[in-house]
Amino acid sequence: MKKIRDICLATKVPASAKAGIKAPSDVIVPKGITSLEPTKTSFLQALNIASKINRGTIEILQDVHLIKKGDKVGSSESTLLTMLDIRPFEYGLQMVAVYDEGAATDASIIDMSDDVILSKLLVGIGNVASLSMGLHFPSLASFPHVVMNGFKNLLSVALGTEYEFKQAEIFKQMVANPSAYVVDTPADTTSTTTTTEPEPTPQVEEEEDEGLEFDLFG
Repeated sequence: MKKIRDICLATKVPASAKAGIKAPSDVIVPKGITSLEPTKTSFLQALNIASKINRGTIEILQDVHLIKKGDKVGSSESTLLTMLDIRPFEYGLQMVAVYDEGAATDASIIDMSDDVILSKLLVGIGNVASLSMGLHFPSLASFPHVVMNGFKNLLSVALGTEYEFKQAEIFKQMVANPSAYVVDTPADTTSTTTTTEPEPTPQVEEEEDEGLEFDLFG
């Protein structure tokens, strides 16, 4: 359907500005020498178009915003564009709706990519999960969150007691020996010092807090 839509939009033909129609776009008459005879000068003056006679023809001195988009085309503007052989508008087919498998939808759905559809689906799943957890009503959307919350509760019990299970081993090791999980920061080689400062004593309690605040969703 997208290919058909693109073909339809690409197939357009130029059309004249007929008097009485609404302009689908702005119409600007460019400055320059025209094919009009000098006798048409008064006609241009009636439309407030600055012009002069140059080598037996009329020259428009500056670009003229003749018709604004949405305005009704007047007879004088239509006549002028016809004399200048300007067909400013384009007409063609435009897709406004899509009919597929018994359902009619707006044509804008064609421009929805897989990423957009997936993002909307994820938002919907998140809303269902939030509602399920708020109502304490189990569903497939809330199941992963229920499992994760249950794991966090078991982990809290394991860290506060001697209870152990396989998935909690790494966290208990981090609490028992936090220095083993500290990443060394590279020394600054751009500066030098003449005094030797004693190394600070590791603060075990602060390291233990970092272990307890491990982000399970990271």
